[in-house]
Amino acid sequence: MENGVYYGDGNADGYMEQEEEWEREGLLDPAWEKQQKKTFTAWCNSHLRKAGTAIENIDNDFRNGLKLMLLLEVISGETLPKPDRGKMRFHKIANVNKALDFIASKGVKLVSIGAEEIVDGNLKMTLGMIWTIILRFAIQDISVEEMTAKEGLLLWCQRKTAPYKNVNVQNFHLSFKDGLAFCALIHRHRPDLIDYSKLSKDNPLENLNTAFDVAEKYPDIPRMLDPDDLINTPKPDERAIMTYVSCYYHAFQGAQQVGFNHFPPYNFIQQPNRQNTAMPDERAVMTYVSSYYHCFSGAQKAETAANRICKVLKVNQENERLMEEYERLASDLLEWIRRTMPWLNSRQTDNSLAGVQKKLEEYRTYRRKHKPPRVEQKAKLETNFNTLQTKLRLSNRPAYMPTEGKTVSDIANAWKGLEKAEKAFEEWLLAETMRLERLEHLAQKFKHKADTHEDWTRGKEEMLQSQDFRQCRLNELKALKKKHEAFESDLAAHQDRVEQIAAIAQELNTLEYHDCMSVNARCQRICDQWDRLGALTQRRRQALDEAERILEKIDILHLEFAKRAAPFNNWLDGTREDLVDMFIVHTMEEIQGLIQAHDQFKATLGEADKEYNLIVGLVREVETIVKQHQIPGGLENPYTTLTAHDLTRKWSDVRGLVPQRDQTLANELRKQQNNEMLRRQFAEKANAVGPWIERQMDAVTAIGMGLQGSLEDQLHRLREYEQAVYAYKPHIEELEKIHQAVQESMIFENRYTHYTMETLRVGWEQLLTSINRNINEVENQILTRDSKGITQEQLNEFRSSFNHFDKNRSCRLAPDEFKSCLVSLGYSIGKDRQGEMDFQRIMAVVDPNSTGYVHFDAFLDFMTRESTDTDTAEQVIDSFRILASDKPYILPDELRRELPPDQAEYCIQRMPPFKGPGAVPGALDYMSFSTALYGESDL
Repeated sequence: MENGVYYGDGNADGYMEQEEEWEREGLLDPAWEKQQKKTFTAWCNSHLRKAGTAIENIDNDFRNGLKLMLLLEVISGETLPKPDRGKMRFHKIANVNKALDFIASKGVKLVSIGAEEIVDGNLKMTLGMIWTIILRFAIQDISVEEMTAKEGLLLWCQRKTAPYKNVNVQNFHLSFKDGLAFCALIHRHRPDLIDYSKLSKDNPLENLNTAFDVAEKYPDIPRMLDPDDLINTPKPDERAIMTYVSCYYHAFQGAQQVGFNHFPPYNFIQQPNRQNTAMPDERAVMTYVSSYYHCFSGAQKAETAANRICKVLKVNQENERLMEEYERLASDLLEWIRRTMPWLNSRQTDNSLAGVQKKLEEYRTYRRKHKPPRVEQKAKLETNFNTLQTKLRLSNRPAYMPTEGKTVSDIANAWKGLEKAEKAFEEWLLAETMRLERLEHLAQKFKHKADTHEDWTRGKEEMLQSQDFRQCRLNELKALKKKHEAFESDLAAHQDRVEQIAAIAQELNTLEYHDCMSVNARCQRICDQWDRLGALTQRRRQALDEAERILEKIDILHLEFAKRAAPFNNWLDGTREDLVDMFIVHTMEEIQGLIQAHDQFKATLGEADKEYNLIVGLVREVETIVKQHQIPGGLENPYTTLTAHDLTRKWSDVRGLVPQRDQTLANELRKQQNNEMLRRQFAEKANAVGPWIERQMDAVTAIGMGLQGSLEDQLHRLREYEQAVYAYKPHIEELEKIHQAVQESMIFENRYTHYTMETLRVGWEQLLTSINRNINEVENQILTRDSKGITQEQLNEFRSSFNHFDKNRSCRLAPDEFKSCLVSLGYSIGKDRQGEMDFQRIMAVVDPNSTGYVHFDAFLDFMTRESTDTDTAEQVIDSFRILASDKPYILPDELRRELPPDQAEYCIQRMPPFKGPGAVPGALDYMSFSTALYGESDL
């Protein structure tokens, strides 16, 4: 420890460590950098001038380390090692390191500051180093009431400026911006230098200039800050202001509050004499110096005496405050206890559980909300009393004696009585609660049982007095009777509850329940109602038994009616449907069967009439009973929806439909006899036409297979068959007339022939189509043979292969059959992907419409194309080139000269203009035209 300040790892350098950490983590604001540079330069010069030197540029003049070492010697009063005088970089680094080592020897940690950065002129590191020196040698030794240097300096400023208007020092950046704080510090120590009453907060520039000028002129504090920077910077640099304020502290602290105006006037010793006298008068000098001594000595004694008086008065005032507070707290607490005791000693209640519970809740609220503050008040009272007595004893004061009745023992006794009353009150509340809870439980039990009984009996008297059974059917009456039996059992079971209700009411009367009158009234109502229910139950049982006897007799009759009416009604419905059925018959056998069945039905009508009379008699008997006993709804039969009226109506309908059915069957018999004649006539003609068409179709198909004779022979025979078929057409027309009569008679089947007019028409049309198609195919084959130059043998081979794979003789091949046919003729079609692609290209040629089949014409065209030479686009181009005399284009005149007129004009209209090199007007492109003829271009 040095001068009361710790270095090294001590706590006193915490502020320095925080500043260094801040320096490492943050970037210096440009405005702050400017303020620090100016302030630190002025501070360094204020010390360097003692050695007869100064610096101008702080980031450059310390680079060689010489002035830095000199600065440290001046401010520390110690001698540093001899500097190196060389001008090389390593000499400069060595000098700076000596300065840094000296700073470190004073217990200051230099984090991130190296000699190389100072030598290189790093402004940030240079300012940081100077700030570290200022902290160590100018600010850190400031100590006010054991605070840190920064806090002590701030507290010093606050104390010195406290009496001044518009000055509130809270920090070292914003509190000094208006200049009043600087002026207040100067005025506090030198009132003669500044008239503070004339200063205004609205003139910060004037205030700052005044303070800086006066401080520079009299206490000799150099101007380290710029007024404009302080005013225009939102948050001036704290380091710069602390550095400048520390100079005020060192300049004024020695003088305390003794103003320099207490010194003798400046001309107390005549200035000319001091300058012109080789040895000034010793007495005069001693007299002037003694004035300094007495001034400072008297001021120090006065301050010590004032401090002692203030301390004594402060202790006495604190003691009086504690006494007054004790008296106030004691009076308040005793008064509260006095008001509370009557409430705790009261035992009045309304004899209800709710009233006692309300008191219990009030007591709990008292213990939860009202008493805890009083407990704290009592504890605080005792604590304050003990503290007061201790302070009085330590300050040699007599012990404090409270007023009568407010001593600690008096309060303890009152508190003890309060707690005793609380315990008795709580015990009474609990006992009363338990007693009333017992009564309340009985009352609730009575209420619950009475509520349950009344809920059960609600509507029971109306139910027992009801005549609802008179409107019921038998099944509903039996259900009511079962329900009544269940009610009788339930009524007997509830007898115990009624007895329990009466017993509880008696006990409540014995215990003097506060609401006994209502309990007794309710109990009496329950007992009276119970007697009425018993009588009504017996009367209803007798009425239900009598109603059941009558309804059972009616029910037997209804059931018998339902058993007989249902099948009879079904017979009537079925019979009526059969009699009006719109039958459809097509043969004699069918109509004869219907006539026979109708005759059998007419034989059963006698038995049906007897059954009808029996059923109607049952209904009449029911009507007699219902009318006698006046039973509502007794005529409604629960077993069926049928009525005697329904059966009578249907029976009449059936008897009227029988003769109508006889006439309808006779008419249908005559119709079927006529249809039979038409069937035989059509079958006779169809059985002759059908085979003839089939024979002709086979003959034409055989010719179309092309395996016999030449193509000309096949064509000749097909022409002959065509003439024979057209000559046979009258037979078809005659058959059409017979078919027309069959259709008009609605004849759809003919067992005498398997031919129908539709099949014969199709056969006839197929025959005509086959002849025409075969003629066309033979003509095309002749054309192909002649144009392709194939022999008859080749044509027969192609036809033979085609027919071989045409298994179903449809004159067309499926893709698989066509592929097999090609393979049989020597074509190689691979089974790989390439082979499949080749086959698909062939299919696109022979089946351009994608029908899925290959006809013989397409097959023959493909085979002849593959086996004979054909013209190509190249051959046509070579021919045009000959006509054009080897030119790449041809002229219209050349085409008209060499080709027939119509073909020449055809070429001229379709040939595109030639656009190649050497083209002449009217030149035509015969190459594009030729490739377009064979589908090799988009022309």
